[in-house]
Amino acid sequence: MVPFDDQLRILRAGAAEVIPDAEFDLRLQESVETGRPLRVKLGLDPTAGHVTLGWTVVLRKLRQFQDLGHTAVLIIGDFTAQVGDPSGKSETRKPQPAEAVRGFAEALLDQFRLVLDTDHLEIRYNSEWLSSMDMQRILQVISHYTVARMLERDDFAKRYASGSPISIVEFLYPLMQGYDSVQVAADVELGGTDQTFNLLVGRDLQERMGGQRPQIALTLPLLEGTDGVQKMSQSLGNYIGITEAPDDMFGKLMSIPDALMLKYFRLATDLSPWQVDEIEEALTLGELHPAEAKRRLGCEIVRIYHGEAAADGARHHFDRVHRDRRMPAAAEIPERKIPPDCVNAEGVAWLPKLLVAVGLAKSNAEARRLIGQRGVRLDGEPVVGEELPLGTLEGRVLQVGRRNFVRVV
Repeated sequence: MVPFDDQLRILRAGAAEVIPDAEFDLRLQESVETGRPLRVKLGLDPTAGHVTLGWTVVLRKLRQFQDLGHTAVLIIGDFTAQVGDPSGKSETRKPQPAEAVRGFAEALLDQFRLVLDTDHLEIRYNSEWLSSMDMQRILQVISHYTVARMLERDDFAKRYASGSPISIVEFLYPLMQGYDSVQVAADVELGGTDQTFNLLVGRDLQERMGGQRPQIALTLPLLEGTDGVQKMSQSLGNYIGITEAPDDMFGKLMSIPDALMLKYFRLATDLSPWQVDEIEEALTLGELHPAEAKRRLGCEIVRIYHGEAAADGARHHFDRVHRDRRMPAAAEIPERKIPPDCVNAEGVAWLPKLLVAVGLAKSNAEARRLIGQRGVRLDGEPVVGEELPLGTLEGRVLQVGRRNFVRVV
């Protein structure tokens, strides 16, 4: 195994908190001396179809444990996803249909392979043990926790103080996550800082129910999304997916606030801490322009998931379209056929419907707003109004924002 000091330096890098701190060093030292790998658990609920850069913060830490010879245990929360994690929520979560959860799980597994070494990965579904629990076993689990202890959670405490409803099911969620740790005999559990309470419940249940040595909780910072304010989330639309097209990924990275750059460098790239320190120093001294630093960030992240050539291509595309204000090369602009139901004898009866059909807007309401803000262009010129003759469209380029182009035929 890799020497203890080297492992400690790598595994502690970027961590927000290790609980209990000294116990982690002791457990790691024992692992090195005995040659017994640590069992490192990460649980993720499949509630959406993309692995985001936010998720990769914990996934990449799990990969570090793998590379150092430890056993990675990935829990697919197909049962807990149907309940919904209440962490950080100000209202009761709506349950997810089982069919939707299964679909998300299948989509996510392929994406996990872009980060983790799946040849050395233990994948478990928590429906294996949670779906078959009878009432007697459920009562045994919940008997170890009190309502007062649950209300120590900051989000529950705030909702209780404000009179907002908290369902009993939400109280059960951290217990279910903790019971996962009992089932897989975890030595370490990873999670974002919003998962601290849930990870500590796992420690308690391991000791009280399973007679196991309590796991170490290692938390990592949450990555803000492209808005620069809220945690990266697919439901908020501020996310960057690791399977997005290179041009889209690069463009989104160039849109993040400058203040977030260093955090992205530290949490989402392969650069070492001292390399990021050098970038920070160059920015502080004015030796490196923020826009150039952000271009490097975009290249570093796109390269991880799409390769060197795609990263270079995405940077050149971005510079041509945004910095040089030139339209992409013709071969780079996708063609979209005008659906028959978007036209009549005179032409395009309602442009918002066409924008949605060709993928330039998510809804008719968004399309109308974009047109009103002069955010829709035809061959570079703003479109005014919601009707267009067909002759003005054939073979021409519709553009929304700075990155989205479609040639309509």
